[in-house]
Amino acid sequence: MRFHSRSPDATQSAAGLLAASLPREGLLLVLSGPLGAGKTLFAKGLAQGLGVAPEAVTSPTFAICAEYDLRDGRRLAHVDGYRLQSTAELENAGFLDLLTAGTIVLVEWGERFRDALPADRLEIKISRPGEGPTRRYLEAVACGPVASQVLTQWQAQLVSKVGRQLDLEMLEETSQSRWD
Repeated sequence: MRFHSRSPDATQSAAGLLAASLPREGLLLVLSGPLGAGKTLFAKGLAQGLGVAPEAVTSPTFAICAEYDLRDGRRLAHVDGYRLQSTAELENAGFLDLLTAGTIVLVEWGERFRDALPADRLEIKISRPGEGPTRRYLEAVACGPVASQVLTQWQAQLVSKVGRQLDLEMLEETSQSRWD
């Protein structure tokens, strides 16, 4: 699934809609994109959709992981892999301990550690086109059955709100990623 977000508010709102599609068992979400692409902004929107105040969410670049208890008994773990150089460092930081039932694990820079990631995950690439400082392209790819179900539900929610409540444009699927 691909879409164009025209504003930071639209990006955060889209992430909030993803939160509503996440299963009780939890799921691994991987955010990738260059510095300043909007990964932490997306994380704030996801957290807000899960009931966490967005101002409480910052990129855990130095702490590596920030955890938030959710009202429904689940947990959100926000991991920033920017400073990690290897899969061993990710694992030493406690990554495997986060992969428990009821935990939504959001990993920024997770594409650097694909060999350590569970097979069932949702990967989201964020890029900044040359069309202005607030616009973003987002592409989501499901790896695994649970992620596929989540992606289908999220896409349906986005499509239902485009134009009326969200300043987004859904983009056609292509055989090759726009950002490869």
